[in-house]
Amino acid sequence: MTFTFSRLVTRFFTSYLPAERGLSENTIASYSDCMRLLVEYLCKRFCLQPEHLETEMLTCELVVEFLNHLEKDRVNGPDTRNQRLAAIKAFFHFLARAIPELMHANERIQAIRPKKTDHLPPPSLTVAEVTAIIATPDPSTLLGARDKALLQILYNTGARVQEIADLSISDLRFDTPAIVTLTGKGRKTRTVPLWEETAKIISHYLQLRKQSAIHSNHLFLNVILKPMTRFGIGRRIEKHGESAAAQCPSLRNRRTTPHLFRHACALHLIESGNDITIVKDWLGHADLKTTSHYVEVSIERKRKALEKMPAPGSSTTPEEPKWKEPALMALLSRLSRKARYVA
Repeated sequence: MTFTFSRLVTRFFTSYLPAERGLSENTIASYSDCMRLLVEYLCKRFCLQPEHLETEMLTCELVVEFLNHLEKDRVNGPDTRNQRLAAIKAFFHFLARAIPELMHANERIQAIRPKKTDHLPPPSLTVAEVTAIIATPDPSTLLGARDKALLQILYNTGARVQEIADLSISDLRFDTPAIVTLTGKGRKTRTVPLWEETAKIISHYLQLRKQSAIHSNHLFLNVILKPMTRFGIGRRIEKHGESAAAQCPSLRNRRTTPHLFRHACALHLIESGNDITIVKDWLGHADLKTTSHYVEVSIERKRKALEKMPAPGSSTTPEEPKWKEPALMALLSRLSRKARYVA
């Protein structure tokens, strides 16, 4: 059998990734974006149409050249570059199995090291901010009841947005203790307990659906009664975050996302004294190292809190609360300082 480049790419996406690797649709979509950029780069580099590309063109040197192109011309950061590199490595692993002659090239490409990235703590929400956002939907309406249930289960479970979008009513069990079964990456399932309050909010939403004669096993539906997508869920979360900013000033000028709720759930579980392995299983992390980031954030928050409280017998006085200027006074102060500099 002749293995053309286009045929191999097709098999990679239609057979290898979904069937053998069991990757999610989102991961496959990300790999597809990388391959599209790579094909476009190869076509421009060799002045060829996609159907005339050959696997021999994909050398280690060319892959590094492509990664540099992403950083320089497309202004991609280290994280994006590393994601693209991971996709290329997966493709070459597949190629080496199909074409043994490419095993040496595969070894060289697997040896390309990812760029170092800044170790930034995951952003999160405080309990007060979460409470303010969940309070914004009006549960007396079907749309408001749906959004309140959506926000509540996101925070309760710390689920990924796609896991929430895929939820069916049959994934829920309301008898005590209430639980939900989530299907995560690689089609792996996990069971997460629900607070009694969460179960009541979801039950209320389902009752309003029943009164509206809406029949669907899918849990979260949009206004045209189709399953909500992760993008649709993201828009609703962002909208309620903006609405909550009126009552919770710390949310102003911040973009609220479903993943922010995942971070908040993880951090609050850690700060409540739960064992890190429990939090790992709760979130569906494959590696304990991923969960450990939340421990670091928790320790850092405790350290900052301790700095504000002097030790017994210390000559340091407790940190006084800082007076915040009203908006008008702050504006006048800035104008006054500016005038002094101009003068």
